[in-house]
Amino acid sequence: MALHHFQPTDYHTAIGPFEPVLRIGDGDTVVTTTVDAFGKDASDTLVTPRGNPQTGPFYIAGAEPGDTLLVQLDQIVPNRVIGYSGSVVAPNVVEPSFVRELPERELAEWRVDNECATATLIKPETKLGNLTIPLAPMLGCFGVAPPRGQAISTATSAEHGGNMDYRGFVPGVTVYFPVFVSGALLHVGDGHATQGDGEIVGTGIEISMQVQFTVQVIKGKRIRWPRGENAEYIFAVGNARPLDQAVQHATTEMLRWLKEDYKLDATAASLLLGQCVEYDLGNVFDPAYTMVCKLRKALLRLS
Repeated sequence: MALHHFQPTDYHTAIGPFEPVLRIGDGDTVVTTTVDAFGKDASDTLVTPRGNPQTGPFYIAGAEPGDTLLVQLDQIVPNRVIGYSGSVVAPNVVEPSFVRELPERELAEWRVDNECATATLIKPETKLGNLTIPLAPMLGCFGVAPPRGQAISTATSAEHGGNMDYRGFVPGVTVYFPVFVSGALLHVGDGHATQGDGEIVGTGIEISMQVQFTVQVIKGKRIRWPRGENAEYIFAVGNARPLDQAVQHATTEMLRWLKEDYKLDATAASLLLGQCVEYDLGNVFDPAYTMVCKLRKALLRLS
């Protein structure tokens, strides 16, 4: 188990079977950086084209199709003081008749203070004044190379992960990805200082990050959609459009998890989810929407 420090110089705006930037072992930890969604680095300098540029891919020795890649998000820390966000909600999240009432879109600017763990609105000037909100750093877009040699745009998401924009992907969370290619080819990027559910203005507070993650290969463990867990919950992620299809993927993946790992039959799992399931809304701005199906771990200890 080794610790790797990697400083990227090139980035990808798709997740796919690209030449690995670093080969690491099962159990290794990586400390690296990401640029923001606009391609700006820690100095707020444009270094690559916009579109959720990804750091990586990282080749994980021993990961093969049919395995599961565990990714522990150890640290996600903004590495500059200015972040940017959209300022107007997306037309697809309001009634069609209300779209004409939306103002022109512009970038909002935020001052990010790691020491105080806050983000403060600098501009535009509104009745909110210098609104200050808590930081909750997360990764908006990350995942593994998809199946069948695909390179999928970082604008969207699917079984491999991608641009899920789920505010639950924070430090301390463990994420599980199905492995489709040798080495898994893990990509990371699109850091948000914070973000509301759905990313309804088309962004979080976009900012460059220092990221630390640890990987583990679970041999012979086949999952179909990304999964995750934190201290309180297990959760399954579905990415699709329309939204009901994303719900179906997430719920089905949770049912598989309860059956395979917790030995619940379909009736028991249904009874538990029917009264105790929680759903979180991930992205509802991008081509594929994201829905997260959650269950408290305490309930599983009772079952």
